[in-house]
Formats: sequence, structure tokens, C-alpha cells
Amino acid sequence: MYAIGIDVSKGKSTVAIISTNGKILVKPFEVIHNNKGVKEFLEQMEKYPKEEVKFLMEATSHYHYPILQPLIDKNYWVCVENALTIKKYCDTDLRKVKNDKKDAIKIANYLAEKWYKLRKFEKQENIRNELLFLSREYSKIISVRTKLKIQLGELLDKTFPGIKTIINAENRCELLLNIYEKYWNPSLVLEKKQDEFVEDIDKIAKKLGHKVGKTIGIRIYELAPTVITSRPNNYITQSAITNCIQLLRQAIEASTSIITEMNKLSRELKEFEVVKEMKGVGEKTCSRLIAEIGDVRRFKNANSLIAFCGIDTPPYQSGSFSASQRHITKRGNRNLRKVGYEVMKNLKASKPQKDNAVYEYIVKKENEGKNKAVAKIAGLNKFLRIYYARVKEVYE
Repeated sequence: MYAIGIDVSKGKSTVAIISTNGKILVKPFEVIHNNKGVKEFLEQMEKYPKEEVKFLMEATSHYHYPILQPLIDKNYWVCVENALTIKKYCDTDLRKVKNDKKDAIKIANYLAEKWYKLRKFEKQENIRNELLFLSREYSKIISVRTKLKIQLGELLDKTFPGIKTIINAENRCELLLNIYEKYWNPSLVLEKKQDEFVEDIDKIAKKLGHKVGKTIGIRIYELAPTVITSRPNNYITQSAITNCIQLLRQAIEASTSIITEMNKLSRELKEFEVVKEMKGVGEKTCSRLIAEIGDVRRFKNANSLIAFCGIDTPPYQSGSFSASQRHITKRGNRNLRKVGYEVMKNLKASKPQKDNAVYEYIVKKENEGKNKAVAKIAGLNKFLRIYYARVKEVYE
């Protein structure tokens, strides 16, 4: 039997081949992540009987895909193990040596020791792979969008403080952008008569489907003479504002487009309607939940899903001491934790009228004196257990 450990890096991998009794058969060598390098590697592997070979590599973001995919296409047995698990195994050595060749040998040794316990990597359906890719792209876009909103907020405070408070609401972002883009300085407001200005704001609002244009216009006109700005009314300031607004619009459009595409894909999966009906799950969170969790059938039980999310609290006991209050591990899918927490916020805000076990559990924890964030994480734990049971039932 041949245990092949692969230490993955950006652009290359280091491979070690040992027998299951720990004997190094081939000196560790590098594989460049290009067509030539991978082809030569696969040709080298042909000398070993396929049924006697197993491969093990760490899950390293997207860096392991260039070597993982060709191995799967050749029908090799491959395991992709959690990087933290392998790190803990490697850290057991008394003399800690860190380089790619040593790491590849350690990974191979781990495979040899766990030969019958490790699970074969199961290629997810293409839809799930696409969903996960889009979910990660959405997270990046949201990160950019958040930074741009902060930047816009700083510009508002410098050029027209107070206007955001008048316009701001969850569904009025585009209205704020349109008004601020045109009237980014109080002097631009005061150049017009009040009736003329209010009528213009009302037109802008009605184009976006808002009926509060006149009220907002009056309040902005009353605010304008009282404002003290820290940026002059000049081309440089206007240019900075225009650029920020354009980038923010692009980010909003991109995130909306990604969610639309994710919803189209996720509707083809059996669990979509089940997840959509769960309280707290909205249009923007349904597909992201499905994407980040993946196929629940790969989890042994609900506890495994909770550990995957990183909100489990492992016991800590030694002798007569047993810790009663433990923090969540946060060793899991942080994107799932984020979208899960968002679902809990939505659920708490919606206050479902009918009996809802998750909502009632959150309220119960808050009444016990728990911090609101802690209560929501406790609710997420319960939510994932219900998710696991309902979605698994769909596939049975």
C-alpha cells in the first residue's frame, strides 16, 4: 500500500510517497501547478497500482484544486483533510522542523496511520460547487461595499453633515446616493428657492418609488443654512464624492446580480423550498446558507454540522475540574457563521407570531441574562439542528 502526502502551496505542491509501514519510497519532489507539471506527476503515479494508492492533502482555500481535480478525474482515492487537524498532528513532534518536504512526509505518515479511518473526498454536484464559488464572491463584494459605505459616510460628515439622518433607511440607499450626488454641498441647495428644491427632490424620490420626497426636501432645505462643512465646494471634493458613489453603485449591482444567479441555481436543489420556508431565512440568505453548508448528507450528525460552523463548545475537563462556561471554537466555516448570524438577526427582528422554537430559544437565553449576541449564537445552534433534520429528510 502506498500513502502519498501532498503539501499544497500557492502555485506548487510537494509530494512524499511512503509505504504504509512508514518507509520513504521516493525522495519528496515538487509538482508545479501547470499542465506540464501535473501531467508529469500523473505519469509518475501510473507505476503504482491504483487500488493500492491513497492521496492526502490539506484543504487550503482554492490552492489545492489544480492538483485535486486531475486526481479525481483519474479516479484516484483522495482525501482532503482539515488543515488544523494535520497541523495538530505535525505539532506532536518534539523537534519542530518546518519545510515543505518535511510537511509532505508528515502528511503521508498521517495518511498511513489513519489509512482506514479517513474519508474519501466526494465531489459535490456541480451546482453546489458553483453556489459555493458565488457565495465566496458575494462575501468579497459585500466587504468592498461595506468599506465604500464607510467612506461615503465620512464624506457626508465632511460635506453635508445631517443629510444622511434625514434620508437614511434600509430601502433608501439609492435615494440617498441620487440626492447627495446632485446636492453634495449645502450651498448647492441654497442656490434654489425652497419650492423649486422640494419639487426636484420629490421627482427624484418618485422615480425610485418613494412617496416621502416632499418631506425629505423640506427637511434638507431647513438643514442647509445650519450646516458647517469641513471640505470646500470645489472640483476635488466633488470628484471624490462622484467616484465613491459610482463604485458603491457598481458594488450594489454586482452583489444583487450574484444573489439573483445563486437563487436560480439553488432552486434546482431539493432543499431550496424547505430552507426558504424556515423563519428568518430571506431572499439574500437562503442560497448562501445552502452554498456554505453544502450537502448535509456528508455530515454524520447535527453535531458535525455545528462543529463545521465553528459554534460548538467542546468540553474541558481534567480530574475533578470541569469548565461550565466555554467559548465557541470559531474553528470552522466563518462565512457560514456570518450568514447564520444574519438569519438570527432577521428572525429576532421579525418576531414571528406563531410558535417558533428558535426564536423562543433566543428570547429564553436573553431572559436568563445572556448577552444578545450569545443568545443569537445559541439560537443558531438550534437552527442548524433543525436545518440538518429537515434537509436530510428531503433526501431520504
